Amino acid sequence: MNPSPNPSPIKFGTSGWRGLIADDFTFANVRLAVTAIADHVNSKTKNPTILVGYDPRFYSEEFSQLAVDILNQNGIRTLLCDTFTPTPAIAYEITRSKLDGAINFTASHNPAQYHGLKFSSADAGPALPEVTKDIEARVSKMVEKDGPFPIKPATSGDKRAANEMVNIREAYLQRLEQLVRFDALHQAKAHFVCDALHGCGAGYLDNVLTRHGIAVQAMRLNRDTLFDGTGPDVSEPNLAPLRKAVLDSSAIAGLATDGDADRFGVIDRDGTWIQPNHILALLYDYLVETRQWHMPAARSVATTEMMDAVAKSHGQKIYQTPVGFKYIGQLIREDKIAMGGEESAGLTIRGHVPEKDGILACLLVAEMLAARGTSIDEQVKALFKKLGREFWPVRENFHLTDEQKANAVRQVAIDASTLLGRKILSVDRTDGAKFVFEDGSWMLVRLSGTEPLLRLYVEAPSLEASTKLTSEAKYWLLDG
Repeated sequence: MNPSPNPSPIKFGTSGWRGLIADDFTFANVRLAVTAIADHVNSKTKNPTILVGYDPRFYSEEFSQLAVDILNQNGIRTLLCDTFTPTPAIAYEITRSKLDGAINFTASHNPAQYHGLKFSSADAGPALPEVTKDIEARVSKMVEKDGPFPIKPATSGDKRAANEMVNIREAYLQRLEQLVRFDALHQAKAHFVCDALHGCGAGYLDNVLTRHGIAVQAMRLNRDTLFDGTGPDVSEPNLAPLRKAVLDSSAIAGLATDGDADRFGVIDRDGTWIQPNHILALLYDYLVETRQWHMPAARSVATTEMMDAVAKSHGQKIYQTPVGFKYIGQLIREDKIAMGGEESAGLTIRGHVPEKDGILACLLVAEMLAARGTSIDEQVKALFKKLGREFWPVRENFHLTDEQKANAVRQVAIDASTLLGRKILSVDRTDGAKFVFEDGSWMLVRLSGTEPLLRLYVEAPSLEASTKLTSEAKYWLLDG
């Protein structure tokens, strides 16, 4: 049996293409990817303009320059960001300047050994599957025709096209000023600590708060391509330095953004890391209350059903999407929702970009804290009370052997009326397999779209019940 002809070495997951630097993410593969994107863009638009941005990772500037050279060679006008730029700022610039898309060199929250490339279409959201499939198919054709290193470097010697450089920070910050109620923030005289985790958020969140007279202590603003050796993910362990700073300074909260500033992290005033699921439910409730947006919200299949309960309390419904923010982006573009969120710390709101915005999320949390005057923990408890029940989501990641993976896939394919001693109410196979039980708890099993992992998501009405369901599900998946 012959193997399929040259599969594409470029594979787009739920958020762009990511690979290990020098192994998968090489100049040769970047040439392939950018050439395919250039072909795709030229097939759709006459005289296109593309923005090229990048994060502070190793070799970001060199990869960006290569992309500019290739795009120019393919007759595409290119605007190059003059420094590290957050993903949401790039999305906003596409909308504001009516560009035909953007190539953004970032591996977001992944560890330091990764790099990545996100392609956004003219609608400013992450490219939809039909677009990324077309780009992958074009890569495969090039590889088939010329082998794995088809394209010579775009330029040689000093014949580089002059770069059209842009700085898009100010326009984006002005947009945030229209979306956030800085007057409420200013009146509260609150003090915050901001943590950029050595990522693109440096000079954004801290800057916009400071210019509105809000006391801010900013940390990890400098470039460190190793990200303290832990990676720029807004996870609880990575935010230990922020926790310490919050406690030391008696700040009202700690606000963090990940590597490309599209995700948020929040530390409460007592040093507790607050899980994104609870923040999403709180913010949706707060937005309906303060903006009078009596509209539905959207969440991914893996995100807390506490959002559904909030929607119901306001007489609204919820859109459930597969994992991948592009699906929520569609609903934002169609102005169908007040807010869209994913449990992996991504959200955006009505009238803003169809892309995750960690900077805006942090500002909305700050505004909510200032307006309500109570800690996040107190607000979560108050919301539980209002909704008449509690929601305790848990997420676990498993690195599996191929055999374990095959076993897990077999297990979740079952069609039964009970599972783990619980009656199954419904099974949703939108993305992985989500089992909803009679008692209101649920579990979802899916393969990650960005890393070689199996993810297990669980939610039950108490922390004890969630912990129990998680350990039973783990045993069933791995040893069952």
